[in-house]
Amino acid sequence: MTTAPSPARRAAQAVDALRHGWPLAFADGPVLLPVETAIAHEASAPQMLISAARAATLKLANQRAAAVPHAPVLIAGGAAFTLAEALPIADPALDLANPFKGPFRAEELAWSETATAALELARIAGILPAFLVNPEAAGEAQPLAAGDLAAYAASGALQIVTRARLPVSASEEAEIVAFRSAADLREHVALIIGQQSGDRLPLVRLHSECLTGDILGSLKCDCGPQLDAALHAMAHEARDQGGWGVLLYMRQEGRGIGLINKLRAYRLQDQGFDTVEANQRLGLPDEARDFPVAARMLELLGAKTIRLLTNNPAKVTALEAAGVNVAERVPHQLPENPHNARYLATKRDKSGHLLR
Repeated sequence: MTTAPSPARRAAQAVDALRHGWPLAFADGPVLLPVETAIAHEASAPQMLISAARAATLKLANQRAAAVPHAPVLIAGGAAFTLAEALPIADPALDLANPFKGPFRAEELAWSETATAALELARIAGILPAFLVNPEAAGEAQPLAAGDLAAYAASGALQIVTRARLPVSASEEAEIVAFRSAADLREHVALIIGQQSGDRLPLVRLHSECLTGDILGSLKCDCGPQLDAALHAMAHEARDQGGWGVLLYMRQEGRGIGLINKLRAYRLQDQGFDTVEANQRLGLPDEARDFPVAARMLELLGAKTIRLLTNNPAKVTALEAAGVNVAERVPHQLPENPHNARYLATKRDKSGHLLR
């Protein structure tokens, strides 16, 4: 006898389906086909589902059904959307090559919970948040329910999997700790520098993965220098102050939107948009990091009260909301260069980062 998949498993299968370009069939709701990855090339539909941020760039925000920020938006045009026509609507990188789109009208959305879940599943899958709604010729769909997403998020408690000594240039006595959750394909790590002690508060840096900055030395951001400076600050704390430090290296590329979408945002920045504007044109949030995961990592490490190395007050607020006691915010500011000056100004002016 075959056992029906659990809600968490259905959601995990849905993420996999989106990456492969397969449609989703929501219980008591529509069939949704991901525009970016769809392999059913002959599919077409009378409606599309997009994000409010993308709807605003398409000049639909003055319509009542598209006026709520961060809400899904259902749109229709004069004829059915083919995939070839839908992709430029979904991908702002194609705006210059396809400047004339529409006119579209925003329509009443009677299944908002399902739509919200679909857009979040797209973000988790790292694809553009855009779907054809009830398309013809879409192929076999993956069944799920809107509530499966919550079950997926709660399905696997983060746990320490293994730990080992890892000499690094900042400290030859560092230890790396690996974490895994059944609900997340990303494997986060922590680097502990110095002897862990309950008598001294650890100096903690929450660092989100940045392939371009950490590995390739990109000058468009300050991630690489921030990572190096944090490790050396912790080494100083351990060597000269008798304390210890924890670097949480989170697999949350692009503040949670994924590598491909981050690179899409870079392309939009080359067209003149700042970081926040680029994410909005993609229909994605400018902040999508999972701070409760960081809080759980600290809990497992026995670091319930910390000194946080950051210039971002919102990060302090988010960690405290997730149960971490931040006793002190320690400034963490690096010099700008000609390539990241606007990026740093945007963090200051739009995201509330402090100068010190």
